[in-house]
Amino acid sequence: MKNSIITAALSVLAATSMVNADQLVIKGSDTLGAKLVPQLAESFKAKNADVSFNIAAEGSSTGFAALLDETADIGMSSRGVKPTEQAAAAAKGFELKETVVGWDGMGVIVNAGNPLTSISKKDVERIFTGDVTDWSAVGGNPGKISIYTRNTSSGTYSDFKELAMSKRDYAESAQKMAGNEQIASEVAKNDAGIGYVGLAYLKTPGIKVLAVDSVEPTAENIRNRKYAFARPTYYYTAGEAKGAAQSFIEFTLSDEGQQIVENVGFVRVK
Repeated sequence: MKNSIITAALSVLAATSMVNADQLVIKGSDTLGAKLVPQLAESFKAKNADVSFNIAAEGSSTGFAALLDETADIGMSSRGVKPTEQAAAAAKGFELKETVVGWDGMGVIVNAGNPLTSISKKDVERIFTGDVTDWSAVGGNPGKISIYTRNTSSGTYSDFKELAMSKRDYAESAQKMAGNEQIASEVAKNDAGIGYVGLAYLKTPGIKVLAVDSVEPTAENIRNRKYAFARPTYYYTAGEAKGAAQSFIEFTLSDEGQQIVENVGFVRVK
């Protein structure tokens, strides 16, 4: 009897300190998957050595596609689920469950040599839609504007279109990049460049972050929703999360996980 009690107690202890051996497949947003989720995974794995990770950051749309194809446990997204994606899930007999894991802000960036320090929200729209093509029209030095955006599979691509461009189309001249890092790199090399990146990339050497309507994309302004281009970021699962996926989501929302969220450059949920 005594041995049975000891065995049961040890089993409970093991269950609370380590999830079952598993591989977590996480696909989707580059905004989350390039820096934040790998760091969360590293810290999680330090306490759950039997869990391995397969992380693919190729855009929010790829995360939803993977959930619908049942090839991912968690979908990372910088945008909310579309009605068509939720309908496709319903047709397969489940609902895409949403968890907000942190807040982000899409910072408007220019080359460090650009004389501008602030820009109006209206001028952001005018530039990215192609209504304005020369920097002199918005107070900069004369010269053709080079626009860098995310690609069409990106949640950031669609969020920026909605929040900054009145849902209008991007200029035909806009150059589509695979991720935040690529946009920051191109703008840093191009005196005439402009783009947008998440908070985690605002300190990239060679770029300058513009205030929008005199409001900077600081953590406080994101938290208070004062910055125009603030948005939540998400994990999605096919139905209720279970096993290692549930444990990883809980870790992300824990005090330790949210400290990592903050350290990477995002804003805590809590």
